[in-house]
Amino acid sequence: MRLATWNVNSIRSRADRVVAWLQRSDVDVLALQETKCRDDQFPEARFTELGYQVAHVGHSQWNGVAVLSRIGLDDVEIGFPGQPSWGDDPATEARALGATCGGVRVWSLYVPNGRTLTDPHYQYKLQWLAALRETAAGWLADDAAAPVALVGDWNIAPQDDDVWDVRVFAHSTHVSEPERAAFRAIVDAGYADVVRPHTPGPGVYTYWDYTQLRFPRREGMRIDFVLGSPALAARTTGARIDREERKGKGASDHAPVVVDLTD
Repeated sequence: MRLATWNVNSIRSRADRVVAWLQRSDVDVLALQETKCRDDQFPEARFTELGYQVAHVGHSQWNGVAVLSRIGLDDVEIGFPGQPSWGDDPATEARALGATCGGVRVWSLYVPNGRTLTDPHYQYKLQWLAALRETAAGWLADDAAAPVALVGDWNIAPQDDDVWDVRVFAHSTHVSEPERAAFRAIVDAGYADVVRPHTPGPGVYTYWDYTQLRFPRREGMRIDFVLGSPALAARTTGARIDREERKGKGASDHAPVVVDLTD
């Protein structure tokens, strides 16, 4: 089984690129984030033509998550139990979608950005991560052998090596100790970063801002992860970050992250 996650930064703008990538990458399950469209705007037919089933949740031009699978798509769940809401209309926060694909429970996650350390959205981010940790720990308490993949854009660089220059991010989100502690808490709950052992840093990133020539200057961040339960981690045989997909006209500012699993 080949599982991937990709923040596409608007699926309608990048459907051609995603289709082309799927055709050459041999991915069985693809989790998408930041689709930036309503369900009725999602280009589902483009992917069903390739043999993928599609689950998507999106309510506006912000957020949005999806799971595409060619090995089954069952028990679709919008949002995880206890997931916090934001603002007066929580339906605008389409940030978590779960589905069982080939026996693996896959969660496509788009963790809140946090904006600034003093913004209320930062506290919302920490609450969101704490709720995810509690719920995800409960899944393993109920079934320690469950193959669960928590994948997506975490909007956290958990180690100093995960940013091109940590000094640039002083007093900023993504690298603050509370955010990093929230990430570690999920790891400590039993979900291992299954990609890092196969793609060690420094200088290994998944995101490069569009501005200031960040990509050609290799000034990026590592904020997209696949965290696997013990059963899933034990099945991981390889992983890669497809940096090449960040190149060229019309690219997302994120690169796909790919994990290979044994049966």
